[in-house]
Amino acid sequence: MDRSSSRSWHRRRTRKADIHTRRNELDTLQTIFERRSIRTYKREPIPEAHLKQILEAGRQAPSASNRQPWHFIVVGQPQLKERVAQACGDQIWMADAAYIVIAVGLPAASSKWYKVDVAIALENIVLAAYSLGYGTCWIGDFKQAELKNICGIPEDLDIVACTPLGVPHVKPAARERKPWGQVFSADRYGQPTQLQ
Repeated sequence: MDRSSSRSWHRRRTRKADIHTRRNELDTLQTIFERRSIRTYKREPIPEAHLKQILEAGRQAPSASNRQPWHFIVVGQPQLKERVAQACGDQIWMADAAYIVIAVGLPAASSKWYKVDVAIALENIVLAAYSLGYGTCWIGDFKQAELKNICGIPEDLDIVACTPLGVPHVKPAARERKPWGQVFSADRYGQPTQLQ
């Protein structure tokens, strides 16, 4: 291959890489913008391959000093799901989802940052689930001691949040967001940005 052919080949490869990158960015942004909290599920299974991808997205999340202070319990047994749902403020609808994921923090691994790190990892799971066509709903209303008893979680660990994970029965409309001026500042708090 002469130099001109080599340069031409490289330009084609670069253009393809750029297109691929832009497509991936668009897919990521669409996932973020279109995700909704789902509170109604079809009683349908999730293929194992999809479940593994969703959980792997959580495992790949960043954490302070890469300490990965998390553990995720994937509850799929029907009677156990009902008990978990009851411990989550009697939100029984959660049990209709294929799974309920319980996100557990490991304080001994990162006492200052474990809650933030677990939240980042669970958000990865939430976004990965939506990208594959599944629904979730971040749950912060739960009885810590009761959930620990149900799932055999050691006392020194801390449940940070839960989410159902399953096939959505509905697609809710987008909910209103605060205006930009209430969310962002430029340089100093309260100083408007030029972005609207």
